[in-house]
Amino acid sequence: MCMGCAPQIDVARADVFAERMIGMLNSAGLALMTSIGHRTGLFDVMSELPPATSAGIAEAAGLNERYVREWLGAMVTGGIVGYDPASRHFHLPAEHASALTRAASPNNCAAFMQWIAVLGGVEDKIVECFRHGGGVPYEAYPRFHEVMAEESGQTVLPALLEHILPLVPGLTQRLAAGIDVLDLGCGAGRALMVMAEAFPNSRFTGYDLSEQAIGAARRTAADRGLENVRFAVQDAATMSESGAYDLITTFDAVHDQAWPDKVLAAIRRALRRDGIYVMQDIAGSSEVHQNMDHPIGPFIYTISCMSCMTVSLAQGGMGLGAMWGEEKATEMLAEAGFEDVEVKQLPHDFQNNYYVVRASSPAVRQAA
Repeated sequence: MCMGCAPQIDVARADVFAERMIGMLNSAGLALMTSIGHRTGLFDVMSELPPATSAGIAEAAGLNERYVREWLGAMVTGGIVGYDPASRHFHLPAEHASALTRAASPNNCAAFMQWIAVLGGVEDKIVECFRHGGGVPYEAYPRFHEVMAEESGQTVLPALLEHILPLVPGLTQRLAAGIDVLDLGCGAGRALMVMAEAFPNSRFTGYDLSEQAIGAARRTAADRGLENVRFAVQDAATMSESGAYDLITTFDAVHDQAWPDKVLAAIRRALRRDGIYVMQDIAGSSEVHQNMDHPIGPFIYTISCMSCMTVSLAQGGMGLGAMWGEEKATEMLAEAGFEDVEVKQLPHDFQNNYYVVRASSPAVRQAA
């Protein structure tokens, strides 16, 4: 190649890539419109309506017709909503409703589209971090805890009692008899309250850094009359309790900690001798080339860069990121002093691994 000469390109390959970029632009627009369809309840309303005009849909949803009409334009040209030009009627196919409505949970993909707008709200701050380093704190994100709670409501809550807890043989029996449970990074405490209601003989504690989330958890627990659960603002990395809990859980909460190594060490100390730690965290590899076939790899790296990694760096932390991977996770668990780590998956949740972790190895436990 001569110095200063333009590189030769494969025109056909360039055209294919350009088409992909155009498709990506359309998909990005549809993601935002899908989020709006979820938040306004339009998908829920249309799933129960016969084919209707934009005015009929707007009236049924209690929304402004002009905005609904423009939204429908995006939905129709995006192949999500059907349209009959003769009658000017719109309809949501049942096959599409099965992935877009609240009734379809935990298969409601529309709820996850909310992350696009949440992340877009901090783009300017992320660009500054690219230039100058540092991070973006949790409080900068619009609706973060609301969207996170809804995501947990789809992946964790419906599966908690029937699928997640039974990953540990005998655990539900121990909970029924009465044990001490801690949920770190509990957010608004929804998972903890599901357990507290199901197992009234057990005692439940929830810790989170967010005063807003803990305040909401306390109010909800009081409204439900739950006396076996308490919530407190606590940095998991500085937790000093020793041998206090039989079960500790974290749901999608370790990788975005400032110091996840300190958090795992604190969990190890806080467990009793025969205690169990259940960690739900992102399924993936620590090596980028091993994630080429990950079904939502680009999205996870995006949310990591624009949320998980940066909120850790904002606290002066490690910036581990969501794609820390199974290899790094098992390595850090071992460094924290855990000797027995099982990695399990659930059919309903391709996004996460479930780590069943014990302080001692099976041989040591049998000897004891």
